[in-house]
Amino acid sequence: MGVRVRGGDLMRYLRLFWVQLTSMRTALLLLFTLAVVAIPGSLLPQRPVAPIRVSDWKAANPAVADLYEKLGLFDIYHSPWFAAVYLLLMISLVGCIIPRIGVYARALRTPPPRTPRHLNRLPASVQGTSTLSADEALAAGQKLLASRRFRTRRDGDSVAAERGYLREFGNILFHLSFVVMLVGLGWNSLWGYKGEVITVEGQAFSNNLTQYDDFTAGAAFTPADLAPFTVWIDRFTAKFETGEVQRGAARVFQADVRVAHADGTPEKARIEVNQPLVVDGTKIHLIGHGYAPVVTVTDPQGHVAFSGPVIFLPQDGNFTSLGVIKAPDARPDYLAFEGFFLPTAVVDERGPHSVFPDALSPELFLTAWTGAPRTETGVPESVYSLNKTGLTQMRTADGTLVTFKIAPGQIVDLPDGSTLSFDDWRRWTKLQVSYEPGLWLVIASVLIAVAGVSASLYVRPRRLWLRVSEQEDGTLRVDAGGLDRAESATGLNDDVAALAAAAGAEASGTTVSPTSQEDAP
Repeated sequence: MGVRVRGGDLMRYLRLFWVQLTSMRTALLLLFTLAVVAIPGSLLPQRPVAPIRVSDWKAANPAVADLYEKLGLFDIYHSPWFAAVYLLLMISLVGCIIPRIGVYARALRTPPPRTPRHLNRLPASVQGTSTLSADEALAAGQKLLASRRFRTRRDGDSVAAERGYLREFGNILFHLSFVVMLVGLGWNSLWGYKGEVITVEGQAFSNNLTQYDDFTAGAAFTPADLAPFTVWIDRFTAKFETGEVQRGAARVFQADVRVAHADGTPEKARIEVNQPLVVDGTKIHLIGHGYAPVVTVTDPQGHVAFSGPVIFLPQDGNFTSLGVIKAPDARPDYLAFEGFFLPTAVVDERGPHSVFPDALSPELFLTAWTGAPRTETGVPESVYSLNKTGLTQMRTADGTLVTFKIAPGQIVDLPDGSTLSFDDWRRWTKLQVSYEPGLWLVIASVLIAVAGVSASLYVRPRRLWLRVSEQEDGTLRVDAGGLDRAESATGLNDDVAALAAAAGAEASGTTVSPTSQEDAP
């Protein structure tokens, strides 16, 4: 027998769910949950940033790779459950803040509360007599309160005052900053993009999808959103510490470039670490560099099979760099070389390695590979690794494997009649090109949060009251009292005493409580 839910019950359950979702406790719990679910993003490689590292990790951990893939742990920030927590947090914050804004708006329109009957029961109070008239005493007290930025309300024989409305405004501003931040992050996630490109000195790249080595973008991104510009890398300068202390430490990394828009002439600029170049709202950061030896390979017929710089990737702090030189147009056989570029080469018991990151005595250490020419398939192939399928290491006539070292300006004659010359070396730079349209909104949210916290910490909500009454002997009795609406506030006693003094009272008694309390009716 099925269970029927009446319309009234359903609405009651929905209302209860909404109340729980929009409570501050739930908002804080969701914020904590969002931080927790983001942890795998820093512990595991993420596919949009490092797809090769993801493949390597999965190969090394086959037992859990499929499970992690199904859970979306290799792309945390685009997974459905991360988006669900994100959206619930947004709804919770909005649903929590909007009612508070309404309450605060009503509080701003509401005058200070009426004067309590027994002022002497407040945390701080003063009683005395005054030689002024009732109107003069109330007017003087009201004037003092207004000068100290209290909102006042005169009601018959008393004056009520209150200040500190900015404290709640600061709280609302602080929580509103989280909503602004989430909007900014969502804006970046949908319309932003980030790409990385390696460019050798003397070469250029255009802001086009085909130019990038790695590229990630939001769901709303289209290639037409790419700003049309070109950057030439004219020179990259790297300087290292040569002294005994911190030897090899980086001192200068900078790229001198030229930038041109689609219809403009190139303009000179410079990119340094933490000093990006901004072009049409797109930021270009310098995030890496290395060496690119310039080589020429000729086949046995003397034809140039390859000529130009080849990017070698650094493996340690002294820039021992690994790379591959490919000459697919060599005939009759395909030629390739694999090995190391050492900027300051040393050969010892550890084998060949670099002992300093600058190119003081550069050398190439290579092994030669050969095989049948390959058919072009159109499938992209990594320029940083060698597919050795169908290749064999080249040997001399006596069967010795061909391995050699070569310095700039030298040429090596290979057993099959081909040659390799080490013509020169250049530096390459790795640039990160990013467009984050919502970044200014995220920064604004941080500033809003700081302003809100400052207001909530330093603004002291306080209420003061002053009452005058004529006694049987014809003298004017003055009663002043006050309370603080926040913990750790100071100066309440001084304000109450000053209010009574402004009304012309000569104090006859005071009551002071060590802690503040909200006793206002």
